[in-house]
Amino acid sequence: MTPLTLVFDLDGTLAETAPDLIGALNHVLAGDDIAPVPVEAARSLLGAGARALIERGYARAGRELTRARLDAQFDAFLEFYDAHIADHSTLFPGVLACLDRCRAEGWRLAVCTNKLEHSSHLLLGKLGVAERFTFVCGQDTFGVAKPDPKPLLETVARAGGVIARSVMVGDSVTDIRTARAAGVLVVAVDFGYTDVPVTELGPDRVISHFDALDGAVRALT
Repeated sequence: MTPLTLVFDLDGTLAETAPDLIGALNHVLAGDDIAPVPVEAARSLLGAGARALIERGYARAGRELTRARLDAQFDAFLEFYDAHIADHSTLFPGVLACLDRCRAEGWRLAVCTNKLEHSSHLLLGKLGVAERFTFVCGQDTFGVAKPDPKPLLETVARAGGVIARSVMVGDSVTDIRTARAAGVLVVAVDFGYTDVPVTELGPDRVISHFDALDGAVRALT
């Protein structure tokens, strides 16, 4: 039987990245004299990539943002963020041990995120888990972002898996919609970045700690 393929979201699923993402947002907002956003606001701002994060930051302040200014601020955001990508970001409890258990089972592991691919590789390397993933897909890898199913479908294929033997692991409505559109089972963590509790979004399973992930996957498959 084809081994299972687990495809993970990154921000809010594998890693607590809000402090560094909001720090980079506040860096660019300061350039237009916009008050800093508290980290506590991350749940309603994160999940759709850096451009959306910047747009939401301006909208939160009631400020208009032209396309030209967004492009400039996006470049400034990336430069600052990549330089500070793991100043305060950490893996969630149990992630490392869980990844090792899953690999010991012979399962293929991959990442499908709306973070840019370069930044995703950089962060995974800084967190010491890059080598555990067969393939990493970012928002720019295939030209479209989640919840379009293409990034997930292509990630499973590049990891050597098949859709019928794959599970998405995420933290938000974006991940759940992506999995549903791709015909992939989905496990949601309840500690990530979402302003709607994942229990209300209809995933196949919900977990509160990575100690429970492999058991949840076995129960589904």
